[in-house]
Amino acid sequence: MADKEKMTLIMFSGEMDKVLAAFNIAIGGASSGMDVTMFFTFWGLNVIKKNEGSIKSKGIMRNMLNYMNRGGAKRLPLSKFHMAGAGKAMMQRLMKDINFPQVDELMRIAKELGVKFIACTTTMGMMGITKDAFITEVDSFAGVATYIAVARESKINLFI
Repeated sequence: MADKEKMTLIMFSGEMDKVLAAFNIAIGGASSGMDVTMFFTFWGLNVIKKNEGSIKSKGIMRNMLNYMNRGGAKRLPLSKFHMAGAGKAMMQRLMKDINFPQVDELMRIAKELGVKFIACTTTMGMMGITKDAFITEVDSFAGVATYIAVARESKINLFI
């Protein structure tokens, strides 16, 4: 039996509209039989952070960064027309009107289809984020060498 085709997505953005697109693509790939891996780095780590609580770090700069950048699927801003949250609320209402899943629901669907979530340890170290800040659905914590190993074998590689 031939190996499954692979797809990798680097989730660099932590903005809701870009995250929606990434999960749509990941779910589409997994639904069509691909082995899909999402590598979350920099602001993309916000997607897989827990929705509740704050993140404690060492040093005042990391604490300030993590206070302003708490993350969580429910806290993601829009990339355009965020308007202090009003734009996001309108987008969520439009999504609800057509029964389009919210980010946390898309994440659940992706996991059910076998999409793997990897959190970037290099970014975690720089920002002072520990493993306990993340949702339990994260499959592993690894650096760029792991991403490159998976991407090297992938038919589709996307940076979002």
